Amino acid sequence: MTAHTHAAPPASMLTSVEQRSAARQLTLAMLALGLLGLGLAWRWLAPEQEGVSQLLLGVASLLVAVPVMRSAWYSLRYPSLHGITDQLIALAMLGAWATGDLLTAALLPIIMIFGHVLEERSVIGSQEAIHALGRLTRSHARLVQADGSVREVDNSILKAGDIVEVRAGDRVPADGLVLSGQASLDTAPITGESVPLEASVGTLVFGGAINLDGLLRLEVTRTGNESTLGKVIALMQSAERSKPPITRLLERYAGSYMVLVLLLAAVTWFVTNDAQAMLAVLVAACPCALVLSAPATAIAGIAVAARHGILIRSSAFLEELADLTSLVVDKTGTLTYGTLRLQSIDSPQADHGALLSLAASLGSASSHPVSRALAGLVGQEQLQALSDIRERQGLGVVAQTLEGEAALGRPELFEQLGISTTPVPGHEGPIAGLALNGEFLAWLLLADSVKPEARAALDELRELGLGRQLLLTGDRQSVADSLALEVGIRDVQAQALPEDKLNRVLQEIDSGFRPMVVGDGINDSLALKAGVVGVAMGAGGADIALASADVVLIGSDLRRLGTCVRLSRQCRQTLQVNVIIGLGWTLAIVAFAAFGWLGAAGAMIAAVLHNLSTLLVLGNAGRLLRFQEPLLKL
Repeated sequence: MTAHTHAAPPASMLTSVEQRSAARQLTLAMLALGLLGLGLAWRWLAPEQEGVSQLLLGVASLLVAVPVMRSAWYSLRYPSLHGITDQLIALAMLGAWATGDLLTAALLPIIMIFGHVLEERSVIGSQEAIHALGRLTRSHARLVQADGSVREVDNSILKAGDIVEVRAGDRVPADGLVLSGQASLDTAPITGESVPLEASVGTLVFGGAINLDGLLRLEVTRTGNESTLGKVIALMQSAERSKPPITRLLERYAGSYMVLVLLLAAVTWFVTNDAQAMLAVLVAACPCALVLSAPATAIAGIAVAARHGILIRSSAFLEELADLTSLVVDKTGTLTYGTLRLQSIDSPQADHGALLSLAASLGSASSHPVSRALAGLVGQEQLQALSDIRERQGLGVVAQTLEGEAALGRPELFEQLGISTTPVPGHEGPIAGLALNGEFLAWLLLADSVKPEARAALDELRELGLGRQLLLTGDRQSVADSLALEVGIRDVQAQALPEDKLNRVLQEIDSGFRPMVVGDGINDSLALKAGVVGVAMGAGGADIALASADVVLIGSDLRRLGTCVRLSRQCRQTLQVNVIIGLGWTLAIVAFAAFGWLGAAGAMIAAVLHNLSTLLVLGNAGRLLRFQEPLLKL
């Protein structure tokens, strides 16, 4: 693994300059390999002309010596784990020159450069995934002008509030709210869900999704780096740059390791008086496989998580997920949708379609949250024409329709209008009545409904060892108790302020539990930060909650919490195997080299075996990429 591009760790992003440097190193290695082959052929064909053969081998070694020595010098100025490898290979080259072994001096760095190129492919592969996501952010958009005409523009010029048209086959140019139309959207590149999203009026959609059918008009809400996809890319880049805990541990003892290897090489030279054995010890002790074990596993794990719509801010949290023992979960926007939805209609009329059309028409004339919830019940084309609209502050709205005067609002509104109603049904959430021409038609019962996957997701987490589950919400006790019973949670704390949530999470930790904290609101940000792992709902989550969380679920499907835990445990198993390969293989090669069991070409054999261990580690980490959870269906 020598001749690293300024000792860049494998978890860092390769710039275009670094990639060009790697290409130059590979070119030099190919030229050196050609000269080395010519030198060996000359030695075999004309053994009496030893000087020509040595000259060719010397030129070959000098060609590859430049990047090797440069990287070694850089690693002395800026110490790193990979710098140890650069320094050891440089020392081995100097030793080979000193003993006159020009064949080893040339072949050793050539082998290591080829190994370095193979290793770097794993890094470039992870970047290609990020670049592929980046390409999704760049597209054309059909911008609707003030006069109703449509102009095609680059989506980079869009801003919040713009109206865009998305035809079948087009990519959604930015995050937005559906104003009209209905379509199926492929959101797999962003959320990891292969089941299309059915988008209609009022649906929030992600930029980068593909419109499979239908015609949509959207109001742009977020663009560029502020969009969901922009945040996905930023988090993936941040996670790839982060260092796993075991990497930080190895860095702490890097200097001591270097001293130990030099002492071992000196002892080998003193005892055996064999230069090849000493050089073989220096090469065999290169810790590339061990150094790569954690970053390669973390990069694969982060890539798989992103494929499933899970963003992990740092590889450290990927490991933490494996040891969680409890769950602290918010209610609104987490276990529930966080928006009012029509739960049921209390009416003697059988034709609910006409009721919904009238309620939506009146709801669209008001800015009250209940009215806004009702306004999305039907499409724009089904809304009725209204005139003489009068909004009664805090009570409801009254307007003229083609069929007469209609009213939508609280029970008190109908008392003022002198309209007799049926008994008000018992209901925890908001209630709106509907009347037409002085005749009461229906009660519309609204509620923040529970996500259909909530109970299954919590049951799955219990099976995975998170048996202690706490519902922590700022809502009323009765509402919290009702929801807890529905999803199977026994421990409930209601009417909790942000500091109450924080204190409860800290109590969990003080009691010996390792909580996963799941939430989406501003009032959850402190608790998310305090938990062992904080998970934020990405769809509709508050920015501060996303910033405070360690993990973000882009699609906000709670079943992905189980995916997080299972993937984390699979990563841990893979990491353990990689550490065993890296450490065990290195120790074995060092032992064989020190006892002279690698033969006369010990240094070159050690280099080949060293690269083989690196490929084993990368191959084992690559097995993680086959991790696949089933499609999410309700």
